[in-house]
Amino acid sequence: MTTRVRDVMSAHTTSVEPMTSLTRAARLMREQNVGDVLVAYDCDLFGVLTDRDIVLRGVAEGHDPEATSVGSLCTRPPLVTLDPDDTTDHAVELMREHAVRRLPVVEHGGCPVGVVSLGDLAAEEDPHSALADISRATPTH
Repeated sequence: MTTRVRDVMSAHTTSVEPMTSLTRAARLMREQNVGDVLVAYDCDLFGVLTDRDIVLRGVAEGHDPEATSVGSLCTRPPLVTLDPDDTTDHAVELMREHAVRRLPVVEHGGCPVGVVSLGDLAAEEDPHSALADISRATPTH
């Protein structure tokens, strides 16, 4: 049986507008226990910002997290995205091809409806794997 992205994705995504500060985005990630936020205006996906982006593109390069906007550091279009009806096999292929751990899920002309992560896919494919266990674990922060 083919598994669809809609069956494994996280539908309750966190999103921010491009002018949001890195500090605010980082706090939202901590509060929501997520490693990324979608950067969007309503149904217009502007980019994706990960915790790694904040550290490597922001803090490590000396940007002030209070004064730096997520729009200036996020990964911007063209973005690799999935449709909710895509297969999880296709999601894995895209992650391998583009060396990413998370992909936005969009529908109806690009409206973001979720995110699928490597952990989501691991939990589906091999629920007893170490990655699946880690993905389901309660956060320690």
